[in-house]
Amino acid sequence: MTAPVTKPAPRIVADRLHSPLRRALRSWEAILLVVAIAVFIGNTLLSPYFLNAWNLSDATFNFTEKAMIAFAMAMLIVAGEIDLSVASIIALASTAMGLAMTAGAGVPVIVLVGIGTGLICGAVNGVLVAGLGLPSIVVTIGTMSLFRGIAFIVLGDQAFTGYPPEFAYFGQGYVWWVISFELVLFAAFAVIFWAVLHRSTFGRAVYAIGNNATAAAFSGIRVQRVRFILFLLTGVMSGVAAVCLTSRLGSTRPSIATGWELEVVTMVVLGGVNILGGSGTIPGVVLAAVIMGMVTFGFGLLNVPGIVMSIFLGALLIGVIALPRLLRRG
Repeated sequence: MTAPVTKPAPRIVADRLHSPLRRALRSWEAILLVVAIAVFIGNTLLSPYFLNAWNLSDATFNFTEKAMIAFAMAMLIVAGEIDLSVASIIALASTAMGLAMTAGAGVPVIVLVGIGTGLICGAVNGVLVAGLGLPSIVVTIGTMSLFRGIAFIVLGDQAFTGYPPEFAYFGQGYVWWVISFELVLFAAFAVIFWAVLHRSTFGRAVYAIGNNATAAAFSGIRVQRVRFILFLLTGVMSGVAAVCLTSRLGSTRPSIATGWELEVVTMVVLGGVNILGGSGTIPGVVLAAVIMGMVTFGFGLLNVPGIVMSIFLGALLIGVIALPRLLRRG
């Protein structure tokens, strides 16, 4: 009696080797990369002034400050929360820096005041949301009016000017050739937030909370503490952006950074972060920031009115949120 002949197991090694590549090519980040290349080529064809080293360097100022906030905002939205007060935090932090400057403070103190004000504002939001359990969208709409209102009370229709010359480096300085200090800072924060979200226990806790906060709490994650830290991070990054923006403009007005909350949220959602929480990546936010920066700069070179850019951003935000649902229905 002969032994039964068995078929050899199918060879799936090649498929396994190629599957990560397939997943990468089908990812949202791959789509954004293609869009970024298309926007770059389009700007090059439409404007003869775009493909210039110094002009491209200037284009980075259109997204670096907003993107630094977007990194922290991305983690917050992944956790199922949101902060709509970031632009108002910038206004209040810039006002606080102006007060410190008029009091005779040096550059290090001015910078610390700006970042510290952002930290305090983030702590206020964190206490109201994580401590009292209030909805973040309601809380931050309230603090959005509160923080900017304080800036208007302090300044009215006036402006703080006369910052020390050394302070200008943060928003106008260059590390090497066309590489600005802001661009280096943007790249450094991109790496830091990538490591925190994608390579740390804290990042895994953020994803767990965004997917199911109750299950995360039962698994031992201190949900409210993580939420509080995320609001602190968003406040601190808003303070950092306030330092860079105030330094670049050389002055403080209560209307500074008006409308930035929409652009930051659009940047995060365009980067593939689920507005309902639970998923998203920092590389996606980086690519979205670059795309929005190039589009804004391209519109500027073509003398497109600012209101058109606002319409574009609003339509883009709605479209990115609606597209996944439309695809699922199809």
